[in-house]
Amino acid sequence: MSLAVRVALSALRRGTRHRYGPGPSQVADLHLPRGAGPHPVAVVLHGGHWRTGFGRLVTRPVALDLVSHGVAAWNLEYRRLGTGRGGGGGWPATFDDVAAGIDALAGVDGLDLDRVAVVGHSAGGHLALWAGARAGLPRGAPGAGPVVGPSLVVALAPVTHLRRADDAASELLGGTVEQVPERWDLADPMSLLPLSVPTLVVHPEADTTIPVARSRDYAAASGAELVTPPGEVHRDAVDPTSASWRTARARVLQW
Repeated sequence: MSLAVRVALSALRRGTRHRYGPGPSQVADLHLPRGAGPHPVAVVLHGGHWRTGFGRLVTRPVALDLVSHGVAAWNLEYRRLGTGRGGGGGWPATFDDVAAGIDALAGVDGLDLDRVAVVGHSAGGHLALWAGARAGLPRGAPGAGPVVGPSLVVALAPVTHLRRADDAASELLGGTVEQVPERWDLADPMSLLPLSVPTLVVHPEADTTIPVARSRDYAAASGAELVTPPGEVHRDAVDPTSASWRTARARVLQW
């Protein structure tokens, strides 16, 4: 079964909607496994260049796969770049939403908040790495002072170097490195080292969307664990049948 078909079929399994803000994108879908809790929980962050053309439906298949293995999934939406429904993102809105969406877990029953993983793909992988660094952000910065801190970060084919990303990164931060350097320092995973939580980066070796070399550089600088499954491409990382995803899932289940 193709990933596109899996995504389409998953639309019938929406989970329980939770709202963490007044905007249409300030929501998360909670998918719970069978049995009594408290359950470990994975916050799932979709990618898509931080833009409105993509949403949390893309990551619902892997969220449901986690649930089938006993992990609650918090499939988080956030404001993205663009106009219309889902828009209004950028600096600091996108970062505020990811932080608030994770912290909203504190008000949800049945979850083990000592076992929170943040799992993100592509641009969502960037946000997952950023979320794992929130505890070290200076007071007053977007996302500083987390209420719920992750105990594991899993970044799938992530944007690890904002400074080496395309123009979407400048759009996300509202200016170039020269124009708003302080924002880049607070948002770029390469500027937020050392790591404060265990981190796994899974980057398909044949990815032509984001070069695997960037994750190799990040792993070398950060000490993050890196796995590069051969023969797989960017989107395979969120296909529940792929080696990339099985590697990510196994790490979540171990913790």
